[in-house]
Amino acid sequence: MKMDSLIIIQQKHLAQIYDHALNIYPEECCGLLFGKFDHNLKQKTVIEIWKTENSWQNSQENFFLFNQTVKHNNSKKNRFTIASEILFKAQKYASDQELAIIGIYHSHPDYLANPSEFDRAIAWSTYSYIIVSVTKEKVNQVKCWSLDETDQFQQEEILTVEIEKTR
Repeated sequence: MKMDSLIIIQQKHLAQIYDHALNIYPEECCGLLFGKFDHNLKQKTVIEIWKTENSWQNSQENFFLFNQTVKHNNSKKNRFTIASEILFKAQKYASDQELAIIGIYHSHPDYLANPSEFDRAIAWSTYSYIIVSVTKEKVNQVKCWSLDETDQFQQEEILTVEIEKTR
């Protein structure tokens, strides 16, 4: 599988994501990735992560998403959302730190680290999406994805580094 883009992340950040996923199991965890874009090299570098609360509301109502009606009779065990007030706060923080929100991470309890159709429907084209497959006892797999020009997910290579890269 050819991967045209890359996300660089420190081992300590991956460990924090894994810990978050294991602690929230059997629900999906979620959080934000702050960092820098290098559009010429098609790469993103994670500088910091924020663990966020999964604010998904359990319900069986319909909602509108990109001109589609989506029935969501699901729970935090297979859905996540980050509250809009957290996203606004994160945008301000990123700007103040001269960073950008470069992506979102979330877990898939008892499921593969592949994006669901729901993940695709709510994805933003500029973001990377780290998905962690987790069971009660362990992290099974981690993959990173981004949308291509046809709004389909393509896998991104994950480069794990031990030391902090400078901004």
